[in-house]
Amino acid sequence: MKTDSIFYRLFQTFPSAFFELINLQPSEANAYNFASVELKQTAFRIDGVFLPVADTSSQPIYFVEVQFQKDNEFYARLFSEIFLYLRLYAPTSDWRAVVIFPRRSLEPTQIQPYRVLLESQLVTRLYLNELGEVTEYSLGVGIIKLVVVNKKQTPILVKSLITKTRSEVIDKALQKKVLDLIETIVVYKLPRISRQELIKMF
Repeated sequence: MKTDSIFYRLFQTFPSAFFELINLQPSEANAYNFASVELKQTAFRIDGVFLPVADTSSQPIYFVEVQFQKDNEFYARLFSEIFLYLRLYAPTSDWRAVVIFPRRSLEPTQIQPYRVLLESQLVTRLYLNELGEVTEYSLGVGIIKLVVVNKKQTPILVKSLITKTRSEVIDKALQKKVLDLIETIVVYKLPRISRQELIKMF
């Protein structure tokens, strides 16, 4: 699954879901613009950056990285990207990093050089399979959960998310965008699903 592009679309559509994941009020999203940032000189790319809007510069910058495969050099790259960003853009805001893993077992085990950062309040590590029941969350967080639920649970969750989308998203253009995102995730997760099954699901 192309998780980087999925999460980019997800956080563009539901920036509030990101703040829910880190136990802040969804309304915090109103103080931010979300973007993917390429650090051109080195070909580093940060999956997502929540930048405070101009009149709320007391808010921290949030760097978001989605890591769905085992990579022992992940933290070396992550902190290189963050500190290069800070050097190139010289922001005056505080910063936080949020790392999203599908499950704890994919996190690198050799973390000693980064332990101080990882144990500080600067870094939040999230494991999607440890999120509670989807019914406890918003539509955006439910779609995030869809990425990691097992294939057997996928159709059940999809039906719930479609119902929630149709009842909560009034704007027809946004509703179509959300349903397209759900469909994209389903096609990635269930590549052998037939067109008829997909139509029936939606």
